[in-house]
Amino acid sequence: MPADPLVLAFDTAAAHCAAALVQGAALRGSRVEPMARGQAERLVPLLAELLAEAGADWGDLGLIAVGTGPGNFTGLRIGVAAARGLALGRGIPAIGVSLFETLAHGHAGPALVTLDDRRGGLFAQSLRDGRPAGPAVETWPGRLAADLGAMRPGTVCLGHRAAEVAAELGARAGAEAVMADPVALARAASRLHADGVTARPAPLYLRRADAAPPSEAPAVILDDA
Repeated sequence: MPADPLVLAFDTAAAHCAAALVQGAALRGSRVEPMARGQAERLVPLLAELLAEAGADWGDLGLIAVGTGPGNFTGLRIGVAAARGLALGRGIPAIGVSLFETLAHGHAGPALVTLDDRRGGLFAQSLRDGRPAGPAVETWPGRLAADLGAMRPGTVCLGHRAAEVAAELGARAGAEAVMADPVALARAASRLHADGVTARPAPLYLRRADAAPPSEAPAVILDDA
């Protein structure tokens, strides 16, 4: 049987640079470095260090995995652009994995993952066996049932406010911790790749950026003639 591909996974969607090197069941290395800014300058050197520590090289890679958010707008673009560039340069696939999928990885059956939207609400997505079972939406406590519908029997709630969400929906509460886990990211991407997923990674934006175009009409340029 062919050897499992060496997977390089990384995420810059939040205030960190997180990366892991995974091959099948073997963890070859991982690193999580908290940082509020500077991911663009730090990412590639960090990846090179991780490869060197594992005794591997860029040419050994068989798959790139990248976190696609939701998260920081600039951070998402940094990670996705790096993944696409590395994949193109090496001639290997790149797989995007959302934070919803990463947090639900390894959970059999139905799950609901919720993430703080930093405005008092929640981003939420239903998954089954770690794969999306519906679209990701923005919602708020008190209207979860209206926005998400009835939960499947046995649903476990994961992520921000998991206990509060489970109580409102009559579901089961699971882990509330939301942290960078590049190892889960790598293994979720490996599964997607094995299932034949081929779409290029793209940032998962659940709302528009805060910056908006000006509302004033553009200036009229007069012809001197």
